[in-house]
Amino acid sequence: MHFVTRLIALTRSVQLRRQFREINKALEQLAPNVRRQLAAIALREFANASKSEFPHLYATPPEEKYRAWGSGTDIGLERLRSDNLQVRLRGVALWLTVVYHETKDSPFTEQQELHRQVMRLLRTLKEAIPATELNRWMLGEAEAA
Repeated sequence: MHFVTRLIALTRSVQLRRQFREINKALEQLAPNVRRQLAAIALREFANASKSEFPHLYATPPEEKYRAWGSGTDIGLERLRSDNLQVRLRGVALWLTVVYHETKDSPFTEQQELHRQVMRLLRTLKEAIPATELNRWMLGEAEAA
């Protein structure tokens, strides 16, 4: 059984790495002001996912909650391929949120490495936001809670 679990985790890691390359390429092409918009959307997605019972299944339809992993990454990637900028940004934010939670406490080294890459990407997004604006958003989130 351990072998099967390891094989499933490896397959998922390969799939997520392939998707990560596409997400990263899309982020590199964004203008600084659009990166700030993405950071704001991602902040909201993370806040919403953290309220969820299972954050790694965020955006997964209820009837699919017993699958090995959720469909949030697939939905995010599908949105990334949209012609509408806002839909693309929401797709990237959703993908980052789900992958962050899915790889966060993984015992598998491939997924731990992907988690570190996602964390680096989130840090670059955070750095795109001026500190005063970030503080205002954080205070707004705290008041909303």
